Amino acid sequence: MLKMSYPSRQLSVANPLPAIESAPFFGIRLKRLNTRLLMETALVTIVAILAIKVLDESSLSRAVWFMAPGILIAAALIPTAIKGNKFPKIGFDAKQIKLTLRVLCWTCAVVFPAMFGGMWLLKSYGLHLPLRPVPPQGQGWVGWLLYQFMYVSVAEEVFFRGYVQNNILKSTSAIIQERRRLLQWISIIISAACFAAAHIIVQGEIISVLIFLPGLILGWLFIRTRSLLAPILFHGLANTYYFCVAAVFV
Repeated sequence: MLKMSYPSRQLSVANPLPAIESAPFFGIRLKRLNTRLLMETALVTIVAILAIKVLDESSLSRAVWFMAPGILIAAALIPTAIKGNKFPKIGFDAKQIKLTLRVLCWTCAVVFPAMFGGMWLLKSYGLHLPLRPVPPQGQGWVGWLLYQFMYVSVAEEVFFRGYVQNNILKSTSAIIQERRRLLQWISIIISAACFAAAHIIVQGEIISVLIFLPGLILGWLFIRTRSLLAPILFHGLANTYYFCVAAVFV
């Protein structure tokens, strides 16, 4: 089990940014940004996505279902462990679980009807869905659900929210307090863009750019609950809901 917690200076609701001398935001941007961490994050992201793409196009393409999650988790945890940095917490304590369930229920109640409407519009105009519904391949429905929650959701959220978005937050943690909300949204947008770009590259379909929208929700859940549990659960639920609705439309 991963034991994760935010560093004391990390950008979060519980740990606001320390007060520093006032200065123009654009004037201190380059001095305050941890550009080395940002470059490392960009490089690791590119390498991980290309590795999955190469694997998908190789003779081992059938193994990508199980090897891709491993690549993402390794890409997130190995650089973090080498540098001795702390990783975001999963959020299994009672207080965190209560917050996660409350936020998750409201999010699903708002997002799932909107998701249904969006998929209906796409099919009405003869457009392909951003993700093709792939039925379980010999493992049955129980095995497919376990795969979605235990492999896909965990791996993608550990990487795109726990590693990419968290590193963006840490890289900007020295920016002045007044910009905290702006920086949170920048981290959400960038992680969602990486999330969508990864799907576009691996799947080879430009329509996958629509995955940017759920990426925004997943990034917001990470900020709102200060843990990975909410995005992991929502990711698994959204994949399952999407598959069920898409199967009806197809």
